[in-house]
Amino acid sequence: MSVAVIRFGGSNCDRDTVTALEELDVDGNLVWYDDGLPEEVDGVVLPGGFSYGDYLRAGAMAAQEPIMEEVRAAADEGVPVLGICNGAQIGCEAGLTPGAFTVNESARFQCEHVYVRIETTETPWTAAYEMGEVLKLPIAHGEGRFEIDAETLADLEDEDRILCRYCEPDGSVSDRANPNGSRDNVAGVVGRRQNVAVLMPHPERATLPYTAGCDGARMLAGFGG
Repeated sequence: MSVAVIRFGGSNCDRDTVTALEELDVDGNLVWYDDGLPEEVDGVVLPGGFSYGDYLRAGAMAAQEPIMEEVRAAADEGVPVLGICNGAQIGCEAGLTPGAFTVNESARFQCEHVYVRIETTETPWTAAYEMGEVLKLPIAHGEGRFEIDAETLADLEDEDRILCRYCEPDGSVSDRANPNGSRDNVAGVVGRRQNVAVLMPHPERATLPYTAGCDGARMLAGFGG
């Protein structure tokens, strides 16, 4: 399986993602945004970083690049697409998923480990987890607060499109466990189809055996089917 990891100017988690995929025996390939998607691609990752220096707002400029039209077309054909951190911001800005990511409630850049609870197992990246399973994953963002209107959030709940929520180590959801003020503790959401998802925490940084935990390994392994 060949997964395209799209590199924009300012991406800095692209190589991390490729290394993590290769550790899981998934063929990850760096793709420069201006080169477009390869003709044959089995998956796409929009990696973390600071595309275009977060000019205007995080992800806004990268979302307008022509390659994102190709990503949308691939997603419509059923290709799995995962946005991580800045990639989540790009995904929302490009309309792949609903809602928006904005400045953290603390108004500070936050880099720490958090706990998230799996809210659906109906995606390629969460199928290997148990419903309600708690993962420990790192975050590193200044604009990670998820915002969405109440009606659309209710629709996401009804349609099983909440990917994961920030939680306590025991799985309980609390304000204290919410690192950035995201609405309803949402850490990741699913697009119109289950093959598209975005999340703020970094599974690729919790995949390799020599990093602090491997809770994200099964998530990226979802690209391997």
